[in-house]
Amino acid sequence: MPLALLALAVSAFGIGTTEFVMMGLLPNVANDLGTSVPTAGYLVSAYAIGVVLGAPLLTGLGSRVPRKKMLLLLMALFTIGNLASALAPDFGWLLAGRVLAGLPHGAFFGVGAVVAARLVAEGRQARAVATMFLGLTVANIVGVPAATLLGQHLGWRATFLVVAAIGLAAMAALARLVPRIPVEAHQDVRRELRALGNRQVLLGLLTAVFGFAGVFAVYSYLSAMTTKAMGFGESSVTIVLALFGIGMTLGALAAGPLTDRALRPTLYGSLGALAVVLVAFPFTVHVQWAALVMVVLLGGVGFMTTTPLQMLVMNKAKDAPTLASASNHSAFNLANAGGAWLGGVAIAAGWGWTSPAFVGAVLAVLGLAIAATAGYLDHTKPVRRLRTEPVCGGGRAPASGAAHPARPAFEDGTVRPDGPGTRDRAATSSPSGV
Repeated sequence: MPLALLALAVSAFGIGTTEFVMMGLLPNVANDLGTSVPTAGYLVSAYAIGVVLGAPLLTGLGSRVPRKKMLLLLMALFTIGNLASALAPDFGWLLAGRVLAGLPHGAFFGVGAVVAARLVAEGRQARAVATMFLGLTVANIVGVPAATLLGQHLGWRATFLVVAAIGLAAMAALARLVPRIPVEAHQDVRRELRALGNRQVLLGLLTAVFGFAGVFAVYSYLSAMTTKAMGFGESSVTIVLALFGIGMTLGALAAGPLTDRALRPTLYGSLGALAVVLVAFPFTVHVQWAALVMVVLLGGVGFMTTTPLQMLVMNKAKDAPTLASASNHSAFNLANAGGAWLGGVAIAAGWGWTSPAFVGAVLAVLGLAIAATAGYLDHTKPVRRLRTEPVCGGGRAPASGAAHPARPAFEDGTVRPDGPGTRDRAATSSPSGV
């Protein structure tokens, strides 16, 4: 694999750390800024809002900017957002800093996925994209637990200063290792928007929203489940979160080669496995060793969906994949917010701490249904079959020796202009391979 993929993975590591670390720092931030934990929770939503808004906006504005320069600009904005968060004098400024840090998230992964795919040979693109996403998953094994401990001992501001330093290191790696990749001559905002309107792209984004929401319905409350359902102490929360991150990494590693071999079957299999794991989770959670195994499995099958979904929207967007790829991360963050909200509704309704798993299973099944519908529509297209009929006045067959030979016509009555002897070009669709 090219070293440029390492630069992309380092950038993804920084992005993944700042995205998820706030969940572990909420009590510290609330105490320091004199607010409640639920109010501090808006900082998680603020980042997600930044991702949703920034993905289409920044991708559109940068559609004519060379890829490498665009990656550097986005990582610079990420660094500034985290520095602003570290220096925020009050809660309002911290909220703004979180939105600013989230703005480049989707656009960076959108452009980064296109760059990663262009760095390798045909047939290895999914593995290249998965390598970039490894930085995101490793962040949940190392970055988030370490940053949480740092924030607990040195203050939450120290965490964001360190993340800003990671952003600077990522910029240096991008500048050094990523080759210059010019913008395609046909690239523009209108082409990108047309690609986003493709039916298969839209169905892929919907699959991400519903299917991935099943993961976050549980992950958002995994810390509480660790102490209230699994029976572990608070000191074990970071271990459980790290196990989830290990599962994410294993899933990302498996997803690359599997997606290169068979994209849609990998997507169907991962969503189906996710639904099964979520249904089984509440029945195993009270046996501690089994609960830990299920946490790893949940991270693995959940994040195995990310690479095929990313490649699907890139392939279906054809010549303008960047906006579709970036919008996929907006979809993932909508899944984050929606899954967390629905999981919280289940808990508030008194259904128990493990009830979000059942909610997540329903969401995963809905995602699988959308993915299967998209696959069916992609492989089934109308066929215009030919029939041969006499072409003469009144629809009657010509008399013997008449000068009106039979000409092929479609079943809807349209007469083929090329006449007999021309090779049949009736449109019979063949599977696209995606």
